[in-house]
Parts: sequence; C-alpha cells; structure tokens
Amino acid sequence: MAKTPPRRIPAVLWTWYRGGNFRGFQRQVEGPTVQDALEDALARAGSPATVMPSGRTDRGVHARMQVISLRLDEDVPPEELPRRLAPFLSPDVGLCVAKRPPGSFHAQWSASGKVYRYRLTLGAPPSEAWRPHALDVAADGTLQGGRAVTPERLEALLERAVGARDFTAFHERSSPQKARTLASATLRERGGGLYEACLEGDGFARYQVRYLVGSALKVAAGLLSEEQWHAALDAGTSLAGFKAPAHGLVLWEVRYPSAVDPFGPGERLHPPGLPDSPPFT
Repeated sequence: MAKTPPRRIPAVLWTWYRGGNFRGFQRQVEGPTVQDALEDALARAGSPATVMPSGRTDRGVHARMQVISLRLDEDVPPEELPRRLAPFLSPDVGLCVAKRPPGSFHAQWSASGKVYRYRLTLGAPPSEAWRPHALDVAADGTLQGGRAVTPERLEALLERAVGARDFTAFHERSSPQKARTLASATLRERGGGLYEACLEGDGFARYQVRYLVGSALKVAAGLLSEEQWHAALDAGTSLAGFKAPAHGLVLWEVRYPSAVDPFGPGERLHPPGLPDSPPFT
C-alpha cells in the first residue's frame, strides 16, 4: 500500500533581509531575489515550500520584519526552521521567528498596517557603516542646486501628508487608486547627521514611501513649490517628484489585529536573531 503523504499545514515566518544584493522580493527570471533565497534554503533543508509575503519589496529595499505565510509537512516543527535554514542562507537573510499561526491567519490579507523607515543624512555624509543604507542628501544629484534641507522643514512637510487620501501623485499607476490612511509621519534624529523618516499607515502603494520622502526633500530644498506639494496631496495633481533611492528604505514592521497576531510583544520589542548592525539598528 502506498504511503499517505503528510498533510500540509500553515506556518508563519518573521524574516529579515538586507536588500542591496537582491532584485526585490518576488522570484523573477533575473535573480537573485529574496524569494529565491528562502525557497532554495527550504528545499535544501528538506522542507520545500512556496512563500507568500505580507507584500513585495522592490530591488534594494531592506526589511527588518517581513512576514511570510507558507505550508509545511505536518511532521516539520516550524520552530526548528531558523536553525535548519541558517546553513543555506546568505548573511543578508535570516529568520527571527517561525511558528504555527493562529486561526485563518494570512501574512498579507490579515495585515492591518505597516511601518516603514527611510534613513537619510542632513549636514554630514553617512558614516562608512551607514553609507549603503542611507541617502546622502547633500550629494544626491536630483537635489543639487537647491537650498540646504533642514530637519524642521522636512518634518513639517511629511506631517502635512498625514491623513486619509488617495496618494495617486505619489505611487505607480500599477497600484490601485484608492484611499489609504497615513497615520503618522515623523522625522527622528539618530546622531551624527543621520535621520530616519518613520511612516505608519494601513497600507502603502508601490513606491509611495519613496515618492513621499523624496518629493518632500525636493520641496524642502526649494526645487518644488509648497503649493505643488499641497495640490499633489489634496487633489492628486501630478508633480515632478523625486523617488528617493531604494537603499535608504526599510520595511520596519507589519501589524496585525491582536486576535490573529502571531507575534507577542516581547518578540516585537526584541526580535530574536535580528542583527543590530545597519540598517536595523
């Protein structure tokens, strides 16, 4: 009698990655991608599976917390995956947590919001450790010829974007045009001229964070008028914005309703195995 194959049951992963050496998350003809790295490692560890992320990140974008749904054979304890996959993953990818999710959890469809952080330097070039992970505003060609960007001016412009609206002037046409809520947009000083713009919302369209931060920088530098900024936000009026480079962007956190959140407060506060070097510091 043929042996009955094991059932496949849901699992959830918290994975991190530095995006500089990847062509985005989603598997494509020209790799490497983060999906390639994870699925190849799962196969080599004897647990082949297709991974389904909370959302795709683009080429060069990093993730401190990318949440992934997948299905494993029922005899594979997901808690063992961080240890089992580690020998087959590059130093730019890792797992913090793997477990069985609650109920009908799905990494993408159960998400209630996301947090992104964009790192940049004002008044000083990035340190060597941060150079691959932060935009050097003073050296960027798109912002040349304008006035010096001050933190106060940049933060005021970002805060103006907070609210529920169709951010159609700040995302690719491939993303649906619909109302999205930007719950907060702040600028934090991290020392040594390094700042991070922190944007929290219920969902983000493709390139939305990069266009918001980049265009706010362009307005702060006097290369776009504040009236154009307001019209783009309030009426969706097209503007000659600036898509900030990918290397400064980090998908920082994915949030879920408490009833289905797979991760406890302690795990979220102190993710096990997360590198404390840039870009996650």
